[in-house]
Amino acid sequence: MNNVILKTAYRLLNHGPTVLITSAHNGKRNTMAAAWVCALDFDPPKITAVIDRKTYTRELMEAEGTFAINIPCVAQLDMVRKVGTTTGRDFADTDKFAKFGIETFAAQHITAPLVSGCVGWLECRIIPEPHIQSSYDLFVAEVVAAYADERVFSDGRWHFEGYDDLRTIHHVASGEFFVSGVAVKSAI
Repeated sequence: MNNVILKTAYRLLNHGPTVLITSAHNGKRNTMAAAWVCALDFDPPKITAVIDRKTYTRELMEAEGTFAINIPCVAQLDMVRKVGTTTGRDFADTDKFAKFGIETFAAQHITAPLVSGCVGWLECRIIPEPHIQSSYDLFVAEVVAAYADERVFSDGRWHFEGYDDLRTIHHVASGEFFVSGVAVKSAI
């Protein structure tokens, strides 16, 4: 895992992958799959994320003021589907991480755990916007740290060639996903 220069952190999300949002507060933690996450600004880097008000992840995010974006890969597809179709509220004596055997490691600047095996991670601090959070379930956050798996992201660019199991996934509907494909460049 290498550090990503913050002014290029938006490139981790620029291709629209499905992500895992992790949150933690007061000894409790959760994760959920999310598809409506995108880059908003460069310097300081900001993102937006739509997180439904009924989710346990959101409850913890709002209480703590921070969350993490984890960018999973093809090798994690089944796990992404499991955490995306269950609620952390269903696990009174445990959490999704323990229930589904999801390994994590500590973030550097926030309390939310980072999911092992992902290809990118962004630590985020919520910029309070009560109106848009309440009206549209939309969160704006500043990225305070970003990391990527150097096998597939370096020098501010994705390069999946030779690592098909590390390609990012993109939810399209009803449990179907696309996988990031071959990179092509414009002649212009």
